[in-house]
Amino acid sequence: MKVIIVGAGIGGSALALSLAKLGVDYVLLEQAPAFAEVGAGIQLSPNGVRVLETLGLGDALAGFCTEPDFHKYSVWDTGETILRTPLRPRVRQAYGYAYYHAHRADLIAALTGGLDMSRLRLQSKVVAVGQDAAQAWADCESGERITGDVLVGADGIHSLVREQVFSPDPPRASGYVTWRGVVDRRKIADLGIPVSAHVDMGPRLSFVYYWVSGGARLNWLALGQADGQKRESWSQTASADEVMAAFDGWYDRPKRVIEATDETFVTALHDRNPLREWVAGRIGLLGDAAHAMLPYHAQGAVQSLEDAWVLARLLSESAGDVAADLARHQALRMDRAHLIVQQSRNAEGWYHLEDPDAVARRNERFRRTSEKLDGGFSPQQHWLYSYDADAAARGTDDDWRALRPWS
Repeated sequence: MKVIIVGAGIGGSALALSLAKLGVDYVLLEQAPAFAEVGAGIQLSPNGVRVLETLGLGDALAGFCTEPDFHKYSVWDTGETILRTPLRPRVRQAYGYAYYHAHRADLIAALTGGLDMSRLRLQSKVVAVGQDAAQAWADCESGERITGDVLVGADGIHSLVREQVFSPDPPRASGYVTWRGVVDRRKIADLGIPVSAHVDMGPRLSFVYYWVSGGARLNWLALGQADGQKRESWSQTASADEVMAAFDGWYDRPKRVIEATDETFVTALHDRNPLREWVAGRIGLLGDAAHAMLPYHAQGAVQSLEDAWVLARLLSESAGDVAADLARHQALRMDRAHLIVQQSRNAEGWYHLEDPDAVARRNERFRRTSEKLDGGFSPQQHWLYSYDADAAARGTDDDWRALRPWS
């Protein structure tokens, strides 16, 4: 069996590594001429770290990640933390794997560094895909046609595979943008920011920040509404004044971090309405191409990792009916991914409440939850973190499937 993978982002690269580990042939097509440092920080919960360590990346993760002690949700005007849930060391003790923060470029470097370079085709822009009863194929801009038994679109929210084979509906604008930046530790050492996963919630605006690159840099993103049109582009810059103006009246820490940032970027936040199908014969979708989600549950990268291992395991044990294997992948993965898409949309609302009564109710609910958990995990966290992609692929995850995530 040979698998064509379109897109060498986190999901596509993880699928390639997973297939290699399980003895399945592949070719990985990437339109960029090289891997560049693009994107921002990402959060890797234990359900994703499980996959990465299975792929042999445990030592690499320990080198460039940070391991936060808590999730901390705080209020915008005073900085008071109103909800705290445990991470280090409780997550590792409970689920066997850490909760990590990383920069996307470091993770991509680790994933691609383990690839067989003879199977990676850079500067291979796919312009069309297709299939017949015997094979699937990808036509490249160069005129070359790559053939295989299966084709997987791991080409992101603007997926060509999705557009040509599945649904041409455009990405859904959330109405929010995210400003983001990375700051050298030395510039903000006096702030004494703990190694935690921080979320400050304010009216129509939130500030998320955490340490990456082994603690050498602080990654931050501000999610809010902005005047004017913003593109969905990771290279679009913003002025410091534009970002600072949004934080008038806030407590000091967010503004101090933004002031210390050399270059600030801005992108419009989009997700996708759920597809009814991810599979058409020999062609399937993975990661953001299948289920792009807003960042409020920090699961976008991790869901791509789960997709990758489940699909690789199914293909490695195939009885020869690859369409059935892809359909099985959809059946195992779709409900979980689509629920996270919806819950991430819902979270956008309670992050950014502005009505004083609604804010007071949320804050009180968060304080009660923090007391009730008393150092434990919420049902939602347990549902996210306890997922075992290999058990899912083998149909032995009955305990996880019995959980009630959001009710």
